[in-house]
Amino acid sequence: MPKLSTKASSAVMMQISANSSTAEAYRSLRFNIECSVFGREAKTITITSSSRGEGKTTTAVQLAIAYAQIGKKVLLLDADLRNPSIHLAFGEENRRGLTNYLEGQASLNEIIRDTIVENLSMMTSGPGSKNPSGLLASKQMDTLLATLKENFDIVIVDTPSLLTITDAKIMATKCDGILLIVEYGKVKREAAKKVKEELMLANVKLIGVVLNEVKNHQANAYL
Repeated sequence: MPKLSTKASSAVMMQISANSSTAEAYRSLRFNIECSVFGREAKTITITSSSRGEGKTTTAVQLAIAYAQIGKKVLLLDADLRNPSIHLAFGEENRRGLTNYLEGQASLNEIIRDTIVENLSMMTSGPGSKNPSGLLASKQMDTLLATLKENFDIVIVDTPSLLTITDAKIMATKCDGILLIVEYGKVKREAAKKVKEELMLANVKLIGVVLNEVKNHQANAYL
């Protein structure tokens, strides 16, 4: 197993500590997801947000770790081909990854790598592409997801924000469900309405909405 890099993000380091409050929060999220998809398969989950900076990548990383910590074989897939950051969370390079596979330049074994977390593997985005939406919409992507579902218990897919480009909607239609990350107080009513319309048009399965950056006194209003 790779050693912990000094470049790994604080979010990853914090989550490795099973007794941290952050770890507990994501264990709770994992449990809620399992309850919400009871009775149907949800092995591939798209993580997105309405706009950038709402915490979708952090949620993808920590949710993947939460699943790995209960013995699930997990793959964390960076499908944000325009602004990837999964590799940064683990302090790794991004020279080869998803784009190489989709363009026929690398095999699956060459781009799936172990992480510092037991049971958790990752696939970085790889080099930039001239046609990221086209790659994600390709039959090769369908084949890849089918193969990953056979080899992993769960696949967590990080994508760009939903209202920026079509990439997240493409991946959401290919996955078993979508988890929407919303930063408390940031998303306006009009944007929230637009997100709902986009999801309905794409006919995707919305697993749930994660309200991020909620302070304790604000959370009390929802009890």
